[in-house]
Amino acid sequence: MATVTTPLAEKAEAIFTDLGYVVERDGRELRAERKWRVVNVTPVDEPAAPRESGDFHCLVTWREKAPAVRERLERRDPNYEWAVIGIEEDGEYEVCHAPETSISA
Repeated sequence: MATVTTPLAEKAEAIFTDLGYVVERDGRELRAERKWRVVNVTPVDEPAAPRESGDFHCLVTWREKAPAVRERLERRDPNYEWAVIGIEEDGEYEVCHAPETSISA
């Protein structure tokens, strides 16, 4: 996986905190927990290989790289629920869920 920039990880943490999750850092990964749901959050600077297993996973990247990250996940077709968040420098972001739903925030 690519090196993660601190601002990207911080922005990912802020998004999940704003959504009401309790966020813990585990190296370069984040663990976001709310009620019964635990989401593994991976900030990535470029398309990365998705996890092999899990229940919920979110890859967070810069908005211009989000389509490539999403395409890579779609090709791998992992057996878990996933999303890609594309973040702008100003904090705006777009969430792309598997396989075809897109929600702007």
